Amino acid sequence: MLQLQAIREDKVQIVEALKKRNIDALPLIENVLQLDEKRRSLQARLDNTLAESNSISKEIGALYKSGKAAEANVLKERTGSLKEESKELNEELTSTAAELQTLLYQIPNVPHTSVPAGSTEEDNEEVFREGDIPTLKEGAIPHWELAKKYDIIDFELGVKIAGAGFPVYKGKGARLQRALISYFLDKNAAAGYNEIQVPHLVNEASGYGTGQLPDKEGQMYHVGEDDLYLIPTAEVPVTNIFRDVILNESDFPVTHTAYTPCFRREAGSYGAHVRGLNRLHQFDKVEIVRVEHPLKSYEALDGMVEHVKNILRELKLPYRILRLCGGDLGFTAALTFDFEVFSTAQDRWLEISSVSNFETYQANRLKLRYKDDNGKSQLAHTLNGSSLALPRVLAGILENYQTADGIQIPEVLVPYTGFDKID
Repeated sequence: MLQLQAIREDKVQIVEALKKRNIDALPLIENVLQLDEKRRSLQARLDNTLAESNSISKEIGALYKSGKAAEANVLKERTGSLKEESKELNEELTSTAAELQTLLYQIPNVPHTSVPAGSTEEDNEEVFREGDIPTLKEGAIPHWELAKKYDIIDFELGVKIAGAGFPVYKGKGARLQRALISYFLDKNAAAGYNEIQVPHLVNEASGYGTGQLPDKEGQMYHVGEDDLYLIPTAEVPVTNIFRDVILNESDFPVTHTAYTPCFRREAGSYGAHVRGLNRLHQFDKVEIVRVEHPLKSYEALDGMVEHVKNILRELKLPYRILRLCGGDLGFTAALTFDFEVFSTAQDRWLEISSVSNFETYQANRLKLRYKDDNGKSQLAHTLNGSSLALPRVLAGILENYQTADGIQIPEVLVPYTGFDKID
């Protein structure tokens, strides 16, 4: 959520920057400023009314003590009207503040200056590419056919149990999945991330804290009776650990990693591009989350990008990095780098990680602050990244490592799987 003070002071710059997202934010910003002015006016009137009421109450007490009951009774009539006026002002103030908050939730984060202009994923900027794309022998097949051939993932059984998008991993497929999770967590821990386990359900406040609500409400699974949401990513519970927290500067950097299943409705996703593991309703992901001093957050973002690079180098998967354009940038992000692995059998790039800096946007919602050198509270910066999302990494391994007599296991994973081939 953008800070009101920034909107007041930098309205023109914010409106101009949000044009990178292909939106005209001026009407919304103007409404915010009008409501903010109304809210502040109501607050001032309420404060004055309460101050007058308190002053009169003290005067009434003094009059009674001095035996001037008649004068005191006259003033009591005034306090009655002031109490009624205070009640009405408080109700209007509460309503106005709620309306203002609703509008603020509708404004996305301001893109970083390096974010390229553009409308769709076609306008994203490729900034790095590494790894040789393997040449597969004739007859190479996509991962959903490999999964059936070697009986390692059963998509039909998942449909029987839950529905499309809920695969069942079997045998060496399940062991490879578990190996990837352990490998990612170990790599993150070695890089200084503190491993934690978090709930897979969150309350509404947590959803609003990281910006999934109200922006992605339609994509989240909601447990109505308990008013809880299945998490779409570990970012939500991990980052919300720091909701309403005040850190010291010495606490930075705060670094966490967590494995969780993730749940997304993915409404409206159809077609060949979502076959197999390409698009799921339930999938596994290992996440890294950082809370940083504002002066260090972009240095931290660069470090996160390098960390994910190193993992993909060890897996020996061809990949590229995209800087997302304004039209493809997530609602809460200021800058995002997407990692994509090349699927040789599908002849297409598959997104496997997003690494983002949210600057103060999430922290403002979370009320996540730190005390600076002067003892003043300031908003921290939050960052997160996939390290990594498993389905498309697994798809890339199955397809790029397939041979005529089986699927080779990346060398770095063999100590985790206990086998070097699926056949």
